[in-house]
Amino acid sequence: MFSSAVLFAFGIIASVNGFYSANDDVIQLDATNFDRLVIQSSDVWFIEFYASWCGHCQNLAPEWKRAATALKGIVKVGAVDADTHKSLGQQYGVSGFPTIKIFGANKRSPTDYQGGRTADAIVEQALSQLRTIVNERLGKRGGGGGGGSSDGSGGKDTVDLTDSNFQSTVLDSEDAWLVEFMAPWCGHCKSLAPEWARAATELKGKVKLGVVDATVHTQLAQRYGVQGFPTIKFFPAGRKDGQAEDYNGGRSSNDIVAWALDKHQASTPPPDVFEITGQADLDSNCAEKQLCIISFLPNILDCQSNCRNEHIRMLKKFGESYKRNGWGWLWVEAFRQPKLEESVGIGGFGYPAQVAVNARKGKYVVLKGAFSETGISAFLRELSTGRLTSPLVPLSGVADGKLPTIVDSEPWDGKDGKLDDVEDIDLSDVNFDDDDDFDMKKERVDL
Repeated sequence: MFSSAVLFAFGIIASVNGFYSANDDVIQLDATNFDRLVIQSSDVWFIEFYASWCGHCQNLAPEWKRAATALKGIVKVGAVDADTHKSLGQQYGVSGFPTIKIFGANKRSPTDYQGGRTADAIVEQALSQLRTIVNERLGKRGGGGGGGSSDGSGGKDTVDLTDSNFQSTVLDSEDAWLVEFMAPWCGHCKSLAPEWARAATELKGKVKLGVVDATVHTQLAQRYGVQGFPTIKFFPAGRKDGQAEDYNGGRSSNDIVAWALDKHQASTPPPDVFEITGQADLDSNCAEKQLCIISFLPNILDCQSNCRNEHIRMLKKFGESYKRNGWGWLWVEAFRQPKLEESVGIGGFGYPAQVAVNARKGKYVVLKGAFSETGISAFLRELSTGRLTSPLVPLSGVADGKLPTIVDSEPWDGKDGKLDDVEDIDLSDVNFDDDDDFDMKKERVDL
């Protein structure tokens, strides 16, 4: 009885301590071989730091063995009894069990594995890590398959972000960013992927969308407190201090776009209202925009500086209200650009006037209402919603549907207009005799 009990006890101890053996594909590591096998090698290593008394470690062991067998010859899978070899655990900051470290290209700076504890999840992350290293060696931006293209939220307009490029790509940029932290095994992340890609395309030029595989690029995940997937963070436009705001919108592309545009609008300065004095003004504020709003203001003699400035202030106010649309805003004095006026059906009378031009399509629509806050507000609302009372029509009298060439002119100096001085003629030296006066009168009568 006693011998049976002793043997049973030793069997328990053996099974607890013997998570891995020489018969497994898991490579057992300790202080004597760690530097030679791991640090000095060019292989990618997934290493578990465990303790023999740890129940979670015992549960992980069969999955770790399966992963090691599946990855044999591809990625090295090792294990360290950190309870016995405490110096190794301390060297790599191990404070709980099991802790899994990934020793990738930079062996001196391993990253924490934060994926699932199944063989499938471990293998998937190991292969993702390999893709990241291969793409970096090829000089490709981002982590390749480690980010979004295959399992995450990738698309042609999304950006793969990594521990190595996040600072330069996101934090050092002036752009606004929405960044998704995902895991390839995460079902919710897979559902989000097509919506994220569509949103990235729709937000192009306004807010950039990126993807981080948080199971590979664990430094970023730890920095931003990622605890579940997907986690989305917003980084506003302008200079960044590294802080991020949690995304709290829906997960459809429409929800993502609406939320991002609200943030974009709040952080974007209002557009200026530029006077058209040369071709560059039209090109940068009209040809490169979805729409441009062009106002034709009265001649300065008909609407002096106070009047004109009031018009411009009103236009700037509308520019602020509709800045999320990314429209261009322009004004020009009546008769200064006759070909431009002709191309959009303006000219000769009815100033001030306003048109909206889609330069890419070569079409325009004229403000039919009053040039007032009420009239312009209704016009812009129609443009913003796409529900126009009058449809856009093709530009008139132009080649290839393109806006006419602008004639260079001097910008307004901000002052009131003045009539040209007329030189007074001194008539004191002119003599009119009676005959002359008679003849003039006669001529007038004869007419």
